[in-house]
Amino acid sequence: MSGRPETLFPLFADIETLEGVGKKTAQNLLHLGIEKPRDVVFTLPYSGIDRRKRDTVQGAEPSQVITVEVTVGAHQHPTRRGGPYRITVEDAQVSFQLVYFNARDDYLSKILPIGARRIVSGKVEFFDGLVQIVHPDYVLEPHEAVDIPEFEPVYPLTAGVTQKVMRKAAASAISRTPILPEWIDPLQKAHAGWPDWREAVIEAHSPAKMGDLAAEAPARERLAYDEFLAHQLTLSLARSRLRRAKGRENHGDGSLQRKVLEALPYRPTGAQQRAINEIAADMGQSRKMNRLLQGDVGAGKTLVAFMALLVAVEAGGQGVMMAPTEILARQHLQGLRPLAESAGVVLEILTGRDKGAERKAKLAALSRGDIQILVGTHAVFQSDVNFNDLRLAIVDEQHRFGVRQRLELGRKGGVADVLVMTATPIPRSLSLAQYGDMDISVLDEKPPGRQPIKTVMVSTQRLDEVIEHLRNAVDGGKQAYWVCPLVEESESVDYTASEDRFRHLRAILGDGRVGLVHGQMPSEEKDAAMAAFQRGETRVLVATTVIEVGVDVPNATIMVIERAEIFGLAQLHQLRGRVGRGSGASSCMLLYQAPLSEAGEKRLTTLRDTEDGFRIAEVDLEMRGAGDLIGTAQSGLPRFRIADMERQTSLMAIAQTDARKLLSDDPALENERGRAARTLLWLMGQDEAIRLISVG
Repeated sequence: MSGRPETLFPLFADIETLEGVGKKTAQNLLHLGIEKPRDVVFTLPYSGIDRRKRDTVQGAEPSQVITVEVTVGAHQHPTRRGGPYRITVEDAQVSFQLVYFNARDDYLSKILPIGARRIVSGKVEFFDGLVQIVHPDYVLEPHEAVDIPEFEPVYPLTAGVTQKVMRKAAASAISRTPILPEWIDPLQKAHAGWPDWREAVIEAHSPAKMGDLAAEAPARERLAYDEFLAHQLTLSLARSRLRRAKGRENHGDGSLQRKVLEALPYRPTGAQQRAINEIAADMGQSRKMNRLLQGDVGAGKTLVAFMALLVAVEAGGQGVMMAPTEILARQHLQGLRPLAESAGVVLEILTGRDKGAERKAKLAALSRGDIQILVGTHAVFQSDVNFNDLRLAIVDEQHRFGVRQRLELGRKGGVADVLVMTATPIPRSLSLAQYGDMDISVLDEKPPGRQPIKTVMVSTQRLDEVIEHLRNAVDGGKQAYWVCPLVEESESVDYTASEDRFRHLRAILGDGRVGLVHGQMPSEEKDAAMAAFQRGETRVLVATTVIEVGVDVPNATIMVIERAEIFGLAQLHQLRGRVGRGSGASSCMLLYQAPLSEAGEKRLTTLRDTEDGFRIAEVDLEMRGAGDLIGTAQSGLPRFRIADMERQTSLMAIAQTDARKLLSDDPALENERGRAARTLLWLMGQDEAIRLISVG
């Protein structure tokens, strides 16, 4: 496929080709993410100022913008240096003042000569009960009044960029927008009442009233849909490319899986069985599997993952399971080891800690095929790691990996199937945005034996009662986590907070009964403290959030979270999921410092009232926004300029359906609408997608 269509060249020219944009402004615009004229086109006004002309300032509210015709009266010069320069003016009903600071007298007497008629527009303020406009935005002669827009768009700004500069740049960018062929399905477009693309750009940049700035305004909605469509086309292309990608048929005979099921003390849940079947069916296809397994805390993903790995081994190959951190990789190793032993399968771990001869020996065993299942961190990606016959790659905690890394992973395994796991329940809008290229299996049942967790909110003023309760529980043979607050994101402060709490609890509960883990400790010490808690030698584990993901101690039934109000919802839900893993009744205490902010209260009451991770994720999304929810920096989430993922989920869903239909009708995007869609992909900078078409 050829390069970017010529009709788009003006939008991808140098930003300095726009009117009023020099080198310095170009540098400043980078802070708004603006590098090309195209970016200016997609930076829409977020508000507007009503500048319709009125007869008088009388009755105006403070801070309201007023446009009015006046007769200029006396000039009152500043009495001290830097003081206010006041000009009395009179409209149809009252007189008021225009005020300037540090302005030159000759300039003011030139633009506002006594006795002249002028149109002024600016923000009204009250000073000692008198109306004044400080530094009016416009001072024009009556015949120039047409230069003042009735409704003036307000753009996002950054240091060194004024509204005037933005408006000029926008006008200049819009003037070079071409008329483009239509990529939207004609029925969809007519049904929604959307304008053509160029028309939509012009309308979105020239709102006539506040309603035109709403996301549902036809011009804006159309431009949001275009962003979603381009994104969903990219995901669908990646998906169909992966679907076409030659995989290998991996048929297990079920012999190893049977051994594991026989050794288990319980039957898998319906949801687990369904996921196992979906994955096995995918692995048996000749195309490559690309599936997401999402399940709430404690929904039993490990078993499902291990069954998938056994299919690969039964088929004569190898499997790898990759975790984002070493602590999690070791946790997986512990969880999988008993299962591997019951199946008689060779399981090994590879992390950054493996060095020298030991590492060499592992790599040799791996390439000979002696190691059947490998668990590790991203160290399994290094170039000297070679599998004998890799059939399945499982990636845990996917949200640390974007779509691009998924493609990379696929390349490493050649024809290996890919299964991605996440313990973060994902609201529908996000799963559409992030995983539109994948098939999804959801674990929405808790395995038998998981206990409900009683959650209570307790003010820190009752700390002594909480510690007394803890003492009784520990005397009765129970174990507890005590999570310390993350103070100011600084590890050294956390460290002192957790050390202090550790000493305090040790003094009350007794020396050998309290352990401590925090981010500043060497790995060996952390592991030792965790192990002592797992063996039940220590009864209370004081920790910073290092225990958030994946630590499993069935006997721990109490979770105390100190200053719970400063944690995020998802994090609180993950922490609470560390208890309730055994047969004992479990509880979680949210210790908060009064008074609670509205948001803090909403987070804690949501957690108290439900254990449903999907419900919690929805509330979290409403409260925090998508980028935050996944940590935008490493989320692989698209950055939309106009579209709003949280509030326009249904629009995103329509775009997904449309993208898939468009590609199933015209996989190579060759017919008229398909070629228009290619233009859209170029316009949206989805070069990855274009590469997929040309390679595909």
